[in-house]
Amino acid sequence: MATRYYLSLPDAQRARGSEPALSFTAVSAEGFAEQLQDALRSDRLFERWRAMQPDPDEVDASLGATDPGATVDGQQDDLHIDLVLTSSIPGTVLKHRMRLLAGAGWELRDVTAA
Repeated sequence: MATRYYLSLPDAQRARGSEPALSFTAVSAEGFAEQLQDALRSDRLFERWRAMQPDPDEVDASLGATDPGATVDGQQDDLHIDLVLTSSIPGTVLKHRMRLLAGAGWELRDVTAA
């Protein structure tokens, strides 16, 4: 079952995770949407993060869930960016990926059935 998540990046320049190798690098709404979509459709971001952990084999494998059909649309309004994500990814996985990508520079505004 797909869920629609409404996310906001209040200040796009500050929407960066604490580890630059895992963080957003985008500067446009389309770029943020593309990078988030890739982080949900594939396990590349998760695997890079996992390899950085002290004991990668102990990492909860459920955090590596992917959704090849995930879609993300982005719109920019001045400095803030709104992202609308449609995916079957569990909320805990989405929150983990967003913390890697954006650190604390994001907000979950709403969640609805897709």
